[in-house]
Formats: sequence, structure tokens, C-alpha cells
Amino acid sequence: MDRYVCTICGYVYDPEAGDPDNGVAAGTKWEDVPDEWECPVCGASKEDFEKEE
Repeated sequence: MDRYVCTICGYVYDPEAGDPDNGVAAGTKWEDVPDEWECPVCGASKEDFEKEE
């Protein structure tokens, strides 16, 4: 599964780990992360993430 990087702070969303502290279960694909989810480090929106190369 693809990982996504916050372009503001560098946090990496890893689908295998998810973000359970913020309601995103492990194994959740990026496409299935809710649009209102925010970066747990800096609060950036999902729009501020890019696919990791």
C-alpha cells in the first residue's frame, strides 16, 4: 500500500499502521481515510499530503 507524506511537517501516513488515535484503523487505505481527517502532528488537511515516491 502507498504511503503519503504531509508536505507541511513531513509526517508519513502508513496504511499498515493507520492512525488509531484519531479514528483511522490500521489497514485503512489512503482513499478510505475520511476527508475531514487531519495530520496528527501539524493539523494539515488531507489535501496537504502527497504520495511518497
